Amino acid sequence: MEKLAILWDSTALAHFETGQIVMMLVGFLLLYLAIVRKFEPLLLLPIGFGALLTNIPLAGFSEAGGLLYYVYKVGIDTGVFPLLIFMGVGALTDFGALIANPRMLLLGAAAQFGIFATLFGAIALNYIPGFEFTLKDASAIAIIGGADGPTAIFLASKLAPELLGAIAVAAYSYMALVPIIQPPIMKALTTQQEREIEMLQLREVSRREKIIFPLAVLLLTILFLPTATPLVGMFCLGNLMRESGVVDRLSNTAQNELINIVTIFLGLAVGSKLSADKFLTLETLGILGLGAVAFAIGTAAGVLMAKLMARFSSNPINPLIGAAGVSAVPMAARVVNKVGLQANPHNFLLMHAMGPNVAGVLGSAVAAGILLALVG
Repeated sequence: MEKLAILWDSTALAHFETGQIVMMLVGFLLLYLAIVRKFEPLLLLPIGFGALLTNIPLAGFSEAGGLLYYVYKVGIDTGVFPLLIFMGVGALTDFGALIANPRMLLLGAAAQFGIFATLFGAIALNYIPGFEFTLKDASAIAIIGGADGPTAIFLASKLAPELLGAIAVAAYSYMALVPIIQPPIMKALTTQQEREIEMLQLREVSRREKIIFPLAVLLLTILFLPTATPLVGMFCLGNLMRESGVVDRLSNTAQNELINIVTIFLGLAVGSKLSADKFLTLETLGILGLGAVAFAIGTAAGVLMAKLMARFSSNPINPLIGAAGVSAVPMAARVVNKVGLQANPHNFLLMHAMGPNVAGVLGSAVAAGILLALVG
């Protein structure tokens, strides 16, 4: 009997706590959303599996010496993984739509209003018993409104590493739910007539313009907001490799093998922070709620800015494209195109929406740089 007791005590079953079981169920939920519902599977699948691994008693995945411990230390603690992801995203991004219509930068900027509105919301939560968000915590939470997972992880790792798991899950969950969250907001703020508006075809952008653009963006960032240079710089490097046409091997690697490998480890590292003691708190519920508010405000601000621009523009502007100002690339642009086609079968807005969509990527990186400069 004593040997049986020793054997039983050596199993994980003997050491499971309620919180760990709950978090493993959360991990299974993330796997369900990724596999069955196909919501952001590239990240929700490794995040969900990482949540399962980190909550297994005695396994030691997230403890010193464990695999996930070192993955987190090497990739997240240093900020390397989000930066490599940004380089890959840059290599995948075509700035042609934004260069052809530079005014779309205003829509990308307007959509970041959700970030700063949520910053004050997080601080206001401190008046409710049970919430104790510092200014750094509030800044890290606010970036969820940018709908940019790598930026959210980068900023959270710098300002509030203890909240990283909740912030990352919120950011990627709302990115995955773009097709569900955005359309009701877009329709509520526009009329049927506005949604039917057809926009003029964009001009063709030269190769020279595409090469100069990332260099110009990098130079402006270095001069005016150096704290955003890590994110913007890696993004511009990836884009320059794509557009220069002289390093196809490097560009293809950044677009495929490198970003895929980093995504796997990034997801596992984030999942390792979904342990019961860190995630099952009142603050986590506050973060999830604020994330939803941030995303909704960002979407609404983009649409309202597009409506304002339409009033003063000589060319027709469909206000739906403002919703693409959040940086969920390219999902937000696809949602805009879908809603536009529902209103008018001849209304193809995808390329027009890609302008504010890629502007939103830059906007969220700039917003992160501003927050890092102010409270970092």
